[in-house]
Order: sequence, then C-alpha cells, then structure tokens
Amino acid sequence: MDVLSDVLAVLRTGRARSAQVVWHAPWAQEFAAVPGAAGFHVVLRGSCRLLRPGAQPLTLAAGDIVFRPHGDGHVLADSPGTRPVTPACDPAEMGDLPAYASVGSPGTGEATVTLCGAYELDAGLVHPLIRDLPDLIHVPAQWGRHPHLRATVDLLAAELTEPGPGAEALVPALLDTMLVYLLRTSLTGEHPTGWAAALADPVTGAALRAIHREPGRPWTVAALAAEGGLSRAPFARRFADLLGQPPMSYLTWWRLTVAAGLLRRTDTTLGAIAGQVGYASEFAFAAAFKRRFGVAPGRYRRQLAA
Repeated sequence: MDVLSDVLAVLRTGRARSAQVVWHAPWAQEFAAVPGAAGFHVVLRGSCRLLRPGAQPLTLAAGDIVFRPHGDGHVLADSPGTRPVTPACDPAEMGDLPAYASVGSPGTGEATVTLCGAYELDAGLVHPLIRDLPDLIHVPAQWGRHPHLRATVDLLAAELTEPGPGAEALVPALLDTMLVYLLRTSLTGEHPTGWAAALADPVTGAALRAIHREPGRPWTVAALAAEGGLSRAPFARRFADLLGQPPMSYLTWWRLTVAAGLLRRTDTTLGAIAGQVGYASEFAFAAAFKRRFGVAPGRYRRQLAA
C-alpha cells in the first residue's frame, strides 16, 4: 500500500486550480490564508519576493518553486517595499477560473511570470503526514535536481500558455502530479524526521502500509509488530517515538478518517462503512465516530450535503 497516495485520496476534495500570471513592476499581491488549501508558486521568468509575517523576505528567481502546504497567508511582490493595492487573492476563488487560465497585471515595468495554484484539502481530515510539514517548502532552481517535478512544471506551464484540445482534462491531472512530486520532495530529505522518518523506517513503514492496506482488519499491536519483524514492546516504543502516538491510536484515527471520506464521497450505507473500517456493529462505529467528530455519521453526511 502506498501510504502517500492513500492519504491524498482521503484528503483531496474539489478541484485543483492554477493560473499563469504576468506581473509588471511595481506590483504586490496578497494571498489570503485559507485553511485546507495548499498553494504553490513557480517563478517562470524574472524574480520576486515572498513576504510572510515574522520571517525575512525570500528572494525567488526563475525556476524556483514554493509550496505552502497549510494555506498560510503571504504576499508576493517585486520588492519588499511595494505594498499590495488590490484585495487579497483568496485561493478558494480560483474555483471560478476555468481549468486553465492566464491573467496579467497592468503596468509597464519589468515583467515577472509566475505559475500560481491551489489544492483543496479537507481541513477536518488533515493527516499528520501533511500537518507535520513546515509552513513553507522552497525548492530552488538547481540543474539536475528533482527532474520529474521540473518536467511536470514545464508541461503545466506550456499547457497554460497555449492550451490545446483536452486542456481541461490535462491541466488538473498535471496539477495532481505536481502535488505528489512536491510532497515526495518534502518527505525524502537527507535527515527525515516524524512521518518522513516513519515511512522510511523498515519497521514502522511496514506497519503503516499494513494499516492502510487493510484498515478493517482486527489488528493488534502484536500483529502490527509482526509486519515489521519486531516484537511487541520494542515496536510500540519505536512507533510512538517516531509518530508521537501509540499504534492503536493511529489505527483508530485512520479508520475514522477513512469513514469520514467515504461519507463525503459515496452513498455507501453506514453498516457497510462500519464493516469496511473494522467495526463489528453500526452502533460501535457511530459511537466512535461521534467521539471523534462530535456528530453522528448520518448527521455528518447530511451536513456535507447541505
């Protein structure tokens, strides 16, 4: 089981959007904070500064990529001294754009071209794999590094510049591909910690893949330890040290997260969902679900549909 793919399948909601923007100096654009929206910027031509509260301005050059996994607010500008003069851009409003868009800013100064985009994630189901990421991930333009990510950016930029037949299907697929490569880049550093370390670890990684492969199986700590080839007590300590919670706590959390995703995306009966995520009865499932989300599963589904 590919844990990252499984996590994204549950978290993703709505449709990824992107726009290519030509900025003419002087310019500055504020991007509003949107919980549950992960955003990115790619500098295709020129340079700019990324400004955020409590941090030094980050200079971005052509080829640089910035990923904001938690949807935190920030400003993109030609220089730190330029103030935004237009209303803050809300990534949620990108849903009003077509699948591809190219827009520009007025002015006659030096041009900077960026690729901006946002992904909708369910803020109520945020997985610790995503939550543990830093608020800003900067991928500098370095020849030969992250070739698959670079190739995806090039294809996306080309399709946004000159959309051809099938662009409305191709661009969202490229955006999804880019998200996976951005997360891969974040999880495969030289000194992984937290979830990145847990996935790379042969013991905890095997247990996590087993949980995600069969969330409804009647797992025990001993059974999960056996997946990783370790005895029960050392496995439990290792899991808690890397992930900050005992294995059975994570199992319960993930089962209910999967159930919430099924309630949102499908019309599967509550009894079938209960069995799929490892509960012997609909009553036991409803009680556990209400403890986690504060409402019964049936009401949770109706609220999402309203």
